[in-house]
Amino acid sequence: MTVGVRHLTDELRPAIAQGPATAAEFADAVRPHMPAMTRLAARLGPNGGQDDVVQEALVRAWRHRSRFDAARGSFSAWLMTIVANEARRAAGRIRLPVRLEPITRATTSEERLDIEQALARLSARQRLAVDCFYFAGLSLTETAAVMRCSEGTVKSTLSDARDRLRRELGDRSP
Repeated sequence: MTVGVRHLTDELRPAIAQGPATAAEFADAVRPHMPAMTRLAARLGPNGGQDDVVQEALVRAWRHRSRFDAARGSFSAWLMTIVANEARRAAGRIRLPVRLEPITRATTSEERLDIEQALARLSARQRLAVDCFYFAGLSLTETAAVMRCSEGTVKSTLSDARDRLRRELGDRSP
């Protein structure tokens, strides 16, 4: 699914604060978040199943749009939480290896395998933090919302994950 990215207009902001009411408002509100939603679904969901995960998450978000509360967090964090939950459900239904999105620097096949193995050895909480922050590009605030914890906990979890990856990978840390 390819969706263009654009910033929310000032006219849309009040609608998002209340939760998008119409299908057009919902589509306009979701559009800028589609790339991050797809990246997170690819990281957390079954291999090759990110489009299905995103579609299911969009259906769930549409059905529950009245539950969005801007006072509790951003629209982006709300969407990413739904994507993360749907990806976990999908991964539980289909037991396939999770696909690793591209590493930001050129790697050999051997290095990539080492990185994949090191990431797999992180705790589930550390993997979720790494997936949200580094692979899906979520902010600390959005990552905290997805993980249902404080930003300080996200920072600590990411620090612990980086330390573990450095130990496991030596000088080749991602």
